[in-house]
Amino acid sequence: MTGITTHVLNITNGRPLAGLQVDLYDVATNPPTRMNTTRTNADGRTDAPMLAGKDARTGHFELRFHVGDHFKASDGLSDVVPVRFSIFDAKQHYHVPMLCAPWFFSTYRGS
Repeated sequence: MTGITTHVLNITNGRPLAGLQVDLYDVATNPPTRMNTTRTNADGRTDAPMLAGKDARTGHFELRFHVGDHFKASDGLSDVVPVRFSIFDAKQHYHVPMLCAPWFFSTYRGS
C-alpha cells in the first residue's frame, strides 16, 4: 500500500472522532494547493486515502485537521491543526494519525 492515510482519536473519551474535516495540501506550491477535503467516518478514519496510492509522489504536504469545528470549546487551544511532512519515497505508505482534545494534539508516523 502507498499514499497518505489518517485517522483521528479523541483522547478525552478514548473514541474515534467522527465527522472531522481533514484537508490535504501540496505545500510545495505558492499558495499551497488543496488536493483533497473529506470528513472522518464513525471509525475516525477517512473512507478513502487522502492521497491514493496511484497518485503517490514525493513532495511536501500538509494535513489540516479542523478540530475547532468539532470541539467548539471556549477554552479550546486550536482551531485548525496543520501537520506538515515530506514524502521522500513514494513507494511507501504514509499514515499520519492525530490524537486530540480541545486543548491537546499530537501526531506521529503510523503504519
